Amino acid sequence: MMEKLKNRDFQIIALLAGAKLLIHFLFNGGYGVFRDEFYYLACGEHLAFGYVDHPPLIALIAKSMRLILGDSLFAIRFLPAIAGALVVFFTGLLVRRMGGGRVPAIAACLAVIFSPVYLASGNFLSMNVFDQLFWTIAFYLIALILTEEKRLYWILLGIVIGVGFENKISILFLLFGVGIGLVLTDRRRLILRNDFWIAAIIALLISLPHILWQIAKGFPTLEFIDNAAQQKNIRLNPMQFLSGQLMDTAIVGLLLLILGILFFFFSKNGKPFRVFGWTYVAILLLFLATHAKTYYIAPLYPLMFAAGCIYAGELSARRWMRPLVSGVIAVIIFLGALGAPFCLPILSPESFLRYSAALGVTVQQSERHQPTPLPQHFADMFGWENMTLRVARVYYSLPDSVRTHCGIYVQNYGQAGALDFFGKSLGLPPVLCGHNNYWYWTEGLERYNSIIILGGDIEDYKKVFDQVLVVDVVTHPYVMPYENNLQIFICRGLRLPLKEIMKGTRHFI
Repeated sequence: MMEKLKNRDFQIIALLAGAKLLIHFLFNGGYGVFRDEFYYLACGEHLAFGYVDHPPLIALIAKSMRLILGDSLFAIRFLPAIAGALVVFFTGLLVRRMGGGRVPAIAACLAVIFSPVYLASGNFLSMNVFDQLFWTIAFYLIALILTEEKRLYWILLGIVIGVGFENKISILFLLFGVGIGLVLTDRRRLILRNDFWIAAIIALLISLPHILWQIAKGFPTLEFIDNAAQQKNIRLNPMQFLSGQLMDTAIVGLLLLILGILFFFFSKNGKPFRVFGWTYVAILLLFLATHAKTYYIAPLYPLMFAAGCIYAGELSARRWMRPLVSGVIAVIIFLGALGAPFCLPILSPESFLRYSAALGVTVQQSERHQPTPLPQHFADMFGWENMTLRVARVYYSLPDSVRTHCGIYVQNYGQAGALDFFGKSLGLPPVLCGHNNYWYWTEGLERYNSIIILGGDIEDYKKVFDQVLVVDVVTHPYVMPYENNLQIFICRGLRLPLKEIMKGTRHFI
């Protein structure tokens, strides 16, 4: 069943991972800093064991890269590019571990390289690309356990799950799926092994700092998840969720998903790994039932692509099916190249809009907001430096006596992170904001008696300030609608202590 990994195979898989790395090194300097990247960099300046909307690892990564490589886009996105390349590498290893040959391994690696969701996630700093990596490594280790059952593999699995939890709690979905898979197959006996519980204890110990942080803070992440579901995320019906897989996998990936299911449930070679088949089914059904975003299931793609390519290889053993694998590879490359401008900042915004219109492609939205000319993952890379300069201009228009006691308040962590990132060199004070973890970072409020506010409703400000003046408007053609036409207010004469006002600005979403 399982073929021994030869040096030549290792070299080919490593070469494909290197190609993935090169793609991101070539294009991760396009456009500008992404909204969430500003926030993670800000979290890196406030290291803790947890944050409202994520565990601590991403903040530690952001801080480390900033100290080592600086603030350039290449520096910020260096480790995500590495992580994306490693996903390709472990996908190739997974194919070989599950008995696939060299050609299926190449096909699976290419499927990951050119899958739109993986092209996009590997090109900027976020939890998602590391989440995808931890899942893929976990599946590889589980495949090793299913074939060899060595204690070392269990220990490594516990470490990967624990560190993965400190990156993103969604790795619990992996545990849910694998748990279902174990129970529904003859591999349920593994649950009774001491090694299983050793791995569980290791994972729990590594996860414990964030769990204790959640307890100490009253589980703010649960509030965040509930608010996002009720007020922010679009509730996708099953057809919308499944159609989203077409976009995320460049269509051909859907074929590989189907072939992967067939491999796990109907192939003799796939029987030892049937746990994975039930893992996919269980997680898919869970996401369909909970109206999840389409990209939530993306960490499963390397596993399913690996299985699908192995099964395609089995089918191609029949003479009339021999063109199947080569055809899959050709289509993967063609569709991947066609869709790359939707994932990577290859084209200028103007050229992208023309390209998108020519193909007639409309990107499916996953959040409740007005349509925007660019996809959200591109739009959120524009306008931030201009916004900071406009706020700084207002700040420095104030007399010294007023400016000394003037703070800056904004509506969301994207604005706050951008002002902190670009504003530091301009001498702007730390930004005040009630969004997610910024709500906790509100020290020294007693020194402010005037506030510059970006965005919001003037009528709300008149309730707590004696004087409210509109002094500027921030605009940009490519930003998200809620980041456009933002008024800048100068507010003076606080009627309530600022500390009391800030308590009411809390919004975890």
